Amino acid sequence: MAPIKVGDVIPDGTLAFLDEENKPQSVTIHSLSAGKKVIIFAVPGAFTPTCSLKHVPGFIERSEELKGKGVDEIICISVNDPFVLNSWAKTFPENKHVKFLADGSAKYTHAPGLELDLSDKGLGIRSKRFALLVEDLKVKVANVEEGGEYTISGAEEIIKAL
Repeated sequence: MAPIKVGDVIPDGTLAFLDEENKPQSVTIHSLSAGKKVIIFAVPGAFTPTCSLKHVPGFIERSEELKGKGVDEIICISVNDPFVLNSWAKTFPENKHVKFLADGSAKYTHAPGLELDLSDKGLGIRSKRFALLVEDLKVKVANVEEGGEYTISGAEEIIKAL
């Protein structure tokens, strides 16, 4: 499948998270995005160096600015289970606005054509690093990285587009 692009409607899909009692819950992308301006960004994996030191911190640090520019939701997706994502989210105690959602089987990541096969590195199917700006389910900006790059999918690039 060709990767999602500007003008496309984001596919719906179910992602997981842990509630306050550490019980798995699910939510659909469309329920979080319909009628809203949303940033959906994804990382290849929780606790990985670039994801933990650059990608996620950038969105957390700039979240107030993003909200000030009309962004309703900031969603981080990773191909990990919700327990791992919940533990990873706790390593960012300053976070107030980024929602961490798990795509444990990469089913959602596959829907927009953004999967990355890292089997040769022992990591299996993951997500490409990307950032989408979505308005009422329609992609307005699609910054999709190739390989392990981190050049166009950060918060700074989305802010430039707002």
